[in-house]
Parts: sequence; C-alpha cells; structure tokens
Amino acid sequence: MSETTNNGAYQFEIVRTFNAPRQKVWQAWTTESSLLQWWGPKGFKMLAGKLELKPGGVFHYGMQTPDGNEMWGKFIYREIHAPDRLVFVNCFSDKDGNTCPNPWMPVWPLETLNVVSFEEVDGKTVITLRGAPINPTPEELKAYEGLKESMQQGFSGTWAQLDEYLAHN
Repeated sequence: MSETTNNGAYQFEIVRTFNAPRQKVWQAWTTESSLLQWWGPKGFKMLAGKLELKPGGVFHYGMQTPDGNEMWGKFIYREIHAPDRLVFVNCFSDKDGNTCPNPWMPVWPLETLNVVSFEEVDGKTVITLRGAPINPTPEELKAYEGLKESMQQGFSGTWAQLDEYLAHN
C-alpha cells in the first residue's frame, strides 16, 4: 500500500472465516451474478452491477438505501491472483462510473486501496481485508480513523450476507 501515509498506519483490517472452500468464496468475489447477491451493507438493495475482472477492469454497482436513496460505487482492479488475492481501489461513483466524493461525508477519502486475501484452512476460507486511504488529506485521515469501528460493524452485515450466499449457492 505504497500510496498510503505512514506506511499503512491508518490501515483498516478485518478477518473473517467462512464455512466454504476457498474456490467457492473466490467465485463469490469474482463473478458479477454472485457479487450482486451479497455485496453491500445489510438492508441495501442492489440496483445494478457490471463486472470486468482484469487489472484495470471495474466492478461498477448501484444500490438503494433503506430510505430509498441511490448510491453508486466501484472497484478498480489492480491485481488479480486467483484464488489467493485481489487488490482494488474502492470509491464512490455516479451512475455513469465517474469517481465522486462520499455523498454523506464529503471529508471521506476519495479512494481506498483494498487487499483481500483468501486462505483455505481445513475446508474453510479465511478472508483478510486490509484497506487504507490513498493520498488522503489530514482531515480525510481523521475521518477515516474516526469511523474504523463503524466500518467493522458495516462489514459484519456484508459478511453475514456473504455467509448466507455461500450457504445457499
């Protein structure tokens, strides 16, 4: 994560074990139809998605919040090492895929670099997700640091949806 500040000092990390083999979990992360079934905060409805899984490719997706608002985001893939690791930039976007600020928190970092590793242990998959803002301002770093606990809670809902997807597919 060479673009972060302080050698990753502001890094976010979450580790979770899924009761599924690595290949199945990898497929859930790298197939458009799968991502559309589980990605995003719990309670959000997926509106659309388009995946181009290759370095420089994009997963562009839209969601509807529980109160009816739309939000858009995208992953820009940097590295794909099947079935071990994905590296991508995550950011908010508009409906056309243009990068834009967080619609609820303008001081949020514009882009976050994420590294997701997949390790199979006794037929289960351990996912480690590490993220850090790219070239943040001091204000953006403060916002990011202040919401790490909230990000942990948010991912708990996303991981629950992935658990459910893996159990039924």
